[in-house]
Amino acid sequence: MSYLKQLGTHAELLIQGIEETGVLAHPEQVERLAQYAGLLHKWGAVYNLTANKEVSQIVTLHLLDSLVVVRPLLREAPKLKALLDVGSGAGLPGVVLSIMCPDIQVHCIDAVAKKAAFIKQVAINLGLANLHSHHGRIEALDGQFDVVTSRAFASLMDFVSLTTKNLSPSGFWMAMKGRIDPAEIDVLPAGVEVFHVEPLRVPRVDAVRNIVWLKRKS
Repeated sequence: MSYLKQLGTHAELLIQGIEETGVLAHPEQVERLAQYAGLLHKWGAVYNLTANKEVSQIVTLHLLDSLVVVRPLLREAPKLKALLDVGSGAGLPGVVLSIMCPDIQVHCIDAVAKKAAFIKQVAINLGLANLHSHHGRIEALDGQFDVVTSRAFASLMDFVSLTTKNLSPSGFWMAMKGRIDPAEIDVLPAGVEVFHVEPLRVPRVDAVRNIVWLKRKS
């Protein structure tokens, strides 16, 4: 039995949602997304991985919410090879990006051991050789990446300050946010600039979503 069929009545929600995001998904990618949704549902409550534990919420508030950044990401960074997802939690958006972008090496880091372990298990279960999990604080992580993203950081200031060393010289920050507080942008470090705030529409989600694109000032 396929993982998509195991979603039952929620399978159509996932399929229609993918279509509405405009992302081209191969059948095996849809299967992996469904398998990931199943793992989040199974282990989410046990390990407190996410606040939303119902399957419908997992599909909309997590999978589709992460899928909508795929096209903007590939547009802004067409030569992207390595991406870092900071404070990845249960792997959002990192796991979704690794499924949809198999040519990108996706690294997820989280300070909570059980969440980092879950992502590592997801990589094994889904056969995602391009998905890498790190347990620890971002301050201790070495290496540089073409794009650094986060879906959960409290402020843009903290996000860019803590990850500047991890961003390649020509790289971008992709901050996934809800409503934008102008005060967050006003207090950014002098060497960082916002070059685009991009509104997003997440299928079946009635909430404000934006990408804040940032880079070093040239």
